[in-house]
Amino acid sequence: MTRKWRPSLGLVIGGALAGTLVLSFLGLIALRYLGPEIGFRQAAMVLGVIIAAITAVPGWLLVRLLLRPIHDLETYAAAQEQGQDAPAPRHFGTKEIDTTARGVISMAEALRDREATIRSYTDHVTHELKTPVSAIRAAVELLSDDPELSADNRVLLEQINGARLQMEAQLEALREAAQAREVRYLGTCEISEVIAELQGDHPILTLTLEGVATRFPISGKGMAIILSQLLRNAAEHGAQTVQLVATAGQLTLQDDGSGISDGNAARIFEPFFTTKRESGGTGMGLAVVRNILHAHRGEIALVPSQTGTRFEIDFAQP
Repeated sequence: MTRKWRPSLGLVIGGALAGTLVLSFLGLIALRYLGPEIGFRQAAMVLGVIIAAITAVPGWLLVRLLLRPIHDLETYAAAQEQGQDAPAPRHFGTKEIDTTARGVISMAEALRDREATIRSYTDHVTHELKTPVSAIRAAVELLSDDPELSADNRVLLEQINGARLQMEAQLEALREAAQAREVRYLGTCEISEVIAELQGDHPILTLTLEGVATRFPISGKGMAIILSQLLRNAAEHGAQTVQLVATAGQLTLQDDGSGISDGNAARIFEPFFTTKRESGGTGMGLAVVRNILHAHRGEIALVPSQTGTRFEIDFAQP
C-alpha cells in the first residue's frame, strides 16, 4: 500500500513563519491605504480581526500536524509502559514524526513479541520436563520401599533424588526469571513502608534505615521482593545487621557478613551461577532481582566494601 504523502517538519514550520511574516507585511500595507479612507482606528480593528482569522489556519495545521500526533504517540507509549494493550496511532503529521512514530511502534511490538516468545518457550520447556521429572520421583519413591536394596544402591538412589530436586528447583527458578521479565509492580513506595514486613520475614537480621524520605518508582510489593532476596543472601553469608540508606533515586544496602570473593563478584548476576548448589541454591535470585529492576528502569551493582557486602540500587530519574 502506498504511504500517504506527508510534509516535512521544515516545510510546516517554515511555511507557518513565512505566512505570518507575509500576513503582517500585507496588514501594514493595507493599513496604510485603508486608514485614510475609514480611519486608522477602525482600519486597525478590521485588519486585526482578518489577520487573527487567517492566522488561525496555520495554528490549526500546527496542532493537527505536530501537537496531536505527538500527544497520540505519547499516550501509546505510556499505555505500553503500563502493560496495557492499546491500539497504535494511525495518523501522524510530518514526515519526521511519521518515521519516528513508526519506529517507536515497531520497537514496542518487537519487544512485546520477544517477551511473549521467551515466556512461551519457558512454559514449553518446563511443561515438557515436568513428566520425566515426575517419573524419576515416582521411581525413587518406589525403589526406596525395597527392603532388599543394598547400601550402595541406596546412596546412588539418594544422589538421583538429589538431582531430581535440583532439576525441580531450576525449573521453578526458570519460570520465576521469565515472569520477572514481564511483571511490573506499578506504583511508588518508601522503604519505611516495607521495612517492618522485611524485619518480620528476616528476624535473625537487624535492619536499620537511614537517609531521606524518598519514593521509589516501584510498588511496595515489588520492593519487598527485591529486598527480601538481598536480605536472604546476606543471612546466608553470615550477616547479622543490614544498613539501608535511602537517597534521591538510590538505595544502598550494607551488611556485616563474610562478603563475596573477588573471583565470584563478576558473576553473581549471571543466571544459574551459585556457590551453594549442594544446598539447593539455583543461582537465579539476583538474576530475578536484576530483571525486576530493569522493568522499572533500575540498576543494581555490587560495590566494593571493606567489610561485608554492599549493593547499590539506582533508579533512573524521571
